[in-house]
Amino acid sequence: MTPSLWRPKHQLQKLTIIKQDMPLFGNTFSPKKTPPRKSASLSNLHTLDRSTREVELGLEYGSPMMTVGGQSLKFENGQWIVESGGTGTQKEVQRLRKRNQQLEEENNLLRLKIDILLDMLSETTAESHLMEKELEELKTYSRKKK
Repeated sequence: MTPSLWRPKHQLQKLTIIKQDMPLFGNTFSPKKTPPRKSASLSNLHTLDRSTREVELGLEYGSPMMTVGGQSLKFENGQWIVESGGTGTQKEVQRLRKRNQQLEEENNLLRLKIDILLDMLSETTAESHLMEKELEELKTYSRKKK
């Protein structure tokens, strides 16, 4: 035996004892349970309605505003409205939106009409093919009779 592989017998026994004390797939990590959380807020302000909070705290929320690219925008009724700056007026923007909506509706109507016309064309094509087939059958039948 080489000296690196040779170990005294009592050292081998210690190794096997250590191996038996440390399970390979056992539950070696068990964290402590976390304590229950305290209440989120001790304040009762969240139970007050907006008008009461404004009176109590003097909070007056205005409409959100921001400036982008030299234009001042204000958020009202679910839409961003141009306040100042920029090249177009608010009336022009509204007019263009209305025109865009009209053109979209017209486009949808025209698409519907195209679909109807294509259906009519396919129906008449199928009918003409059936008539041609019947005509050919009648011709062959009259030839056989003669």
